Amino acid sequence: MIFLVCLIMPLLDLSESSSKPSDDEQKIFQYIDHHQDIFVQNLSDWVAVESDSIQPHLRGNITEIVKIAADSLRALGATVELRNVSAQDEPYVQNLSLPPVILAELGNDTEKPTVCFYGHLDVMPAKKEDGWKTDPYRLTEVDGKLYGRGTTDNKGPVLAWINAVRTFIALNMTLPVNIKFLLEGMEEAGSLGLEDLLKEENKIFFSNVTYIVISDNIWLSNEKPALTYGTRGNAGFFVEVECCKKDLHSGSFGGIIHEAMSDLVALLDSLVDSSGRILIPGIYEDVANITDEEMKLYAPIDFNFDEHKMNIGVKEFLYKTKDDILLNMWRNPSLSIHGIEGAFSEPGIKTVIPSKVIGKFSIRQVPNMNLPTVESQVKEHLNNVFSKRNSPNKLTVSMQVGAMPWIANVKDLQYEAARRAIKTVFQQDPDMIRDGSTIPVAKMFEDITKKSIMMFPIGAADDGEHSQNEKINRLSYINGTKVFASFLLEISKLHGASKLMTAT
Repeated sequence: MIFLVCLIMPLLDLSESSSKPSDDEQKIFQYIDHHQDIFVQNLSDWVAVESDSIQPHLRGNITEIVKIAADSLRALGATVELRNVSAQDEPYVQNLSLPPVILAELGNDTEKPTVCFYGHLDVMPAKKEDGWKTDPYRLTEVDGKLYGRGTTDNKGPVLAWINAVRTFIALNMTLPVNIKFLLEGMEEAGSLGLEDLLKEENKIFFSNVTYIVISDNIWLSNEKPALTYGTRGNAGFFVEVECCKKDLHSGSFGGIIHEAMSDLVALLDSLVDSSGRILIPGIYEDVANITDEEMKLYAPIDFNFDEHKMNIGVKEFLYKTKDDILLNMWRNPSLSIHGIEGAFSEPGIKTVIPSKVIGKFSIRQVPNMNLPTVESQVKEHLNNVFSKRNSPNKLTVSMQVGAMPWIANVKDLQYEAARRAIKTVFQQDPDMIRDGSTIPVAKMFEDITKKSIMMFPIGAADDGEHSQNEKINRLSYINGTKVFASFLLEISKLHGASKLMTAT
C-alpha cells in the first residue's frame, strides 16, 4: 500500500509540472498547425451567419447556426439531441419560438471523467455603419487578427473545443475523457429557457458529468493567458419619475412645475461620487473580506497600465496602483449609470418638458452581498433623497435584473489541469483572474448541477467582445485549440491519479 501511494503522489504534486509537450501532444499540435487554415475557414462559415438573438426577426438565423454546430458534432461521432425550450413573448411578437439547445455526448467510459463544455452560438447586433472597419459578418484577416462578430464571443472558442476533439479523432487517438457539449443560441438575450432545461437534465444529461468548462470571457492581457475563478453579479434598476400626463412646452410651463428630469438627475447624482464610491448607505457592509491567500493571487499578475488604457480608450483610471485597479474591477462593487429613457436624444434641441423619464443604472455586486438587501438599500436611499426635494412627482424604483456573483475554488483539479496545459502550450503560467462582468450561466450551472465549474478563456483583452471590430487573434484561436486538447489529457491524468489516491 505504501509503495502504491509513493507512485501516485508525484502525479498529484500540484506545485510543479513539466512544460515540455508529451509525444501525444506534439502530434496533436502538429496536426492543428497543419490544419489551421481549415479551422479558420470553419470560423468564417460560422461568422457568416448573422445569429443575432436580440432582434426577433433574425431568430431563424440562430436555428441555422445551431443546426450547423449540431452537424459538426455529429461528424465527430457524437450523439446529438436538439432540445426545444419554452416559447418567448416579445412586445410585438406573441409566442416567438426559441432556438433549440444542443445536448451532445461522445464517449461513455465509466473509468474516465466526463467533461462538459458550455458555449453559445448567438451574437450581439452589429452593423457596418456602427463603426466597423470591415463587414461584421464576413471574416476578415488583417495582420493575424480575425475580425468578425462572434469571433471571440463565442463562436471562436466553441469551434476551438470542437477542433480539439476533431484532432484526437483525425489522429485515431483515443479520447482521454468522455466529453459533452451544451450549446445554446440565446445567451446574449439572457439564456431564455436554459435554467428550466438544466433542471430537467440535472439527473440525466449531467448525472455523470465531472467537470464543467465555460470559455466565454477574455484574458486580462493582450498576450498573457489567464484562468478566471470569479465574476461579479449584477443588479439592474429603473428609476421612474412622472410629473404630468403629457410632454409640455418648456416656454409655457418651465419655471412653474416640478420637472421630472430635474428630479431624476438629482437622484442619479446621489448614487456615486466622482471617485467611484457608491453613496448608498450600507452597500459595502456585506462585502466579503479579502484574505491573504486571495491577495497572493494578485502579486504575479502582469497588469500593463498603458495597454489597458489603450484597449478601452481612456486617459486615466480612478486608481493609481495595480492592486487598487484589480480590486475595484473585480472584487469591490461598482455602480454605473447607463441612460435615460423618455428624454429627447436626437441631434438638435427639442424644447419640451418630458412627462415621464426613466433612469437606468446597475450595481455589480460581489460575494456575500445579498440581492434582496441591495434592492432594499437602493429603494430606501432613493426615496430618502426624493423626499428631501419636496417634489409632488411620482417616483417608482424597481429592480429589473438580478444575477448573483460566482466564485470557484482555484485548487480544483480542473484548474490545475488547465494551468499545466497553458504552461505546455504558452510556456508560461496563466494569470489567475476574476472578471468584473456578470456571466450568469456560471452560477446557474453551479447551483443546479453542484458540479465543479471553471472559466477557461482564450481571447485577448483587446478582442472587443460586444464592441465594433470584434476579433480573435489567429494565434489565440489556434493555440486555444491546442490548449483545450492538452487540457483533456491533463485532466484525465490528474483525475485518474486522484481516484487512485482516494482508493488507497
